[in-house]
Amino acid sequence: MGRGEDVTTGPRTGPQELAEPGLPGVPPGTGGAGASGAGRSADRVTPDPADADGPAARMFAADAASRGLGMTLQAVGEGTARVGMTVTGAMVNGHGNAHGGFLFTLADTAFACACNSYGPQAVGAAADIVFVAPAREGDVLTAHAVERTRFGRSGVYDVRITRDDQVVAEFRGHSRVIRAVEG
Repeated sequence: MGRGEDVTTGPRTGPQELAEPGLPGVPPGTGGAGASGAGRSADRVTPDPADADGPAARMFAADAASRGLGMTLQAVGEGTARVGMTVTGAMVNGHGNAHGGFLFTLADTAFACACNSYGPQAVGAAADIVFVAPAREGDVLTAHAVERTRFGRSGVYDVRITRDDQVVAEFRGHSRVIRAVEG
């Protein structure tokens, strides 16, 4: 294997690290790295994931848990994804805020879509979240996931959950590409 190659994807064709979490076309300060997408071209993002046939869209379509919570896959590209969710009354804890487990699940779903966007099946190896501001019933949340780096069969992804322009939570996930399981 030569320099600049990855065991799971072959030669690298673009930047493998980003300065800030972002998606093409997402304004700065809302989880994006600006309209340029820090080197990722806007044509790599699927504008209507419902029509997409890529690995992340197929995985999301089979994800009954996320879809059962009302999540929608809004955009997906190489190493990026955007997932939305509205906080329902069933998601509110005893303090009147969105339960942290639902915020974690939203971020984890965006992370899963981003790390599975290339094709080899990837799973989460570790993740953590920092809750920045409360979310409440009726809030429309967006989780923006972006690849920070991939190396060998591993990857690091950052996810920012926002409500409008306000950051609600920051999540970091570590992925691992697994070998196909035949059964």
